[in-house]
Amino acid sequence: MIPYVTDTPDIRIPANLLPTDGRFGAGPSKVRPEAVEALAAAAPTFLGTSHRQKTVKSVVGSLRAGLDSLFSLPDGYEVMLGNGGTTCFWDAATFGLIERKSQHLSFGEFSSKFGTAAAQAPHLDDPEIIKADVGTHPLPVARDDIDLYALTHNETSTGVMMPILRPVGAALPADGGGLVAVDATSGAGGLAVDANEFDAYYFAPQKCFGSDGGLWVALLSPAAVERIGSIAATGRWVPASMDLTIALDNSRLDQTYNTPALATLFLFDDQVRWFNDNGGLGFSTGRSDRSAEILYTWADNSDFATPFVTREQDRSHVIGTIDFDDSIDAAAIAKILRANGIVDTEPYRKLGRNQLRIAMFPSIDPDDIAALCACITHVVGALAQ
Repeated sequence: MIPYVTDTPDIRIPANLLPTDGRFGAGPSKVRPEAVEALAAAAPTFLGTSHRQKTVKSVVGSLRAGLDSLFSLPDGYEVMLGNGGTTCFWDAATFGLIERKSQHLSFGEFSSKFGTAAAQAPHLDDPEIIKADVGTHPLPVARDDIDLYALTHNETSTGVMMPILRPVGAALPADGGGLVAVDATSGAGGLAVDANEFDAYYFAPQKCFGSDGGLWVALLSPAAVERIGSIAATGRWVPASMDLTIALDNSRLDQTYNTPALATLFLFDDQVRWFNDNGGLGFSTGRSDRSAEILYTWADNSDFATPFVTREQDRSHVIGTIDFDDSIDAAAIAKILRANGIVDTEPYRKLGRNQLRIAMFPSIDPDDIAALCACITHVVGALAQ
């Protein structure tokens, strides 16, 4: 049994070991100070202004164009956005993307939620749910009766990433096959992806994109756009705030259906600009790749820690989950780190493991990941004395 920590040991980490920035949370994520400074400079003419006017619409337009460039979207793909975050997009997709039956891959807390939403929708057939143990991921299976395959690029709760590929043997949507919809909330911007392998790649900006929550974005293929229109043509009732035709129409006007959080939009756009100005998706994923290499190499070489995800190719490059030997209380380590200004390394609560969960989003400097590893080693040594 792991002892419950009642008092945090007073362990001071030497200043020369501390990271420059101590934020390693899985979301909301670290926001770059440069982005906050840019928002402050723009605030007098941006914050508190109408989202229907050029000042804000130009930011939305810049964001949509920037995402198009970042993900090298093929001709005909569109960038759609709306308010409410990924949870709201799942509900909207049950109305506007699934015709009758969907297939969902479930391998953690968040990858299970879209399937639950589809199962509860009275106008849809029961979805097919393909489950895998936590720490692993399943693969989609081509079926003739499936009109949407729901994948998850990165399982935030467990630190598992999966490749985004159309199901083997499945027909393309143009030939009557199902759409591929990917929850990329914690992976988009930090993990490589080929837009030809998806029809809807949706996410929120509070992870790799260094902004706040409350907004969703979906990168849509022509087949997904057509599906939205064909479902709407059936007359299926949809609440206006969940109506993807309304969201798409407004996005094409560089606005959202209802009032967005302007600071969120600005920080999101600033992050996309930072990525694109420095080399695009290769730059942003490269930072996460380097951080992952540092973290997992440290854990593999440690005599008290090990990566939770066994298969190296499944270990997330944006969310690292590290198990600790039963003789070491990971909760105590997290509390000591927090007392030293290193925050949000606690594991996902429902997973219930003796581990730390460490974000490696592009905003987090790989050198700070190295410093964090050194700090953990120092704390473990101090606890053993």
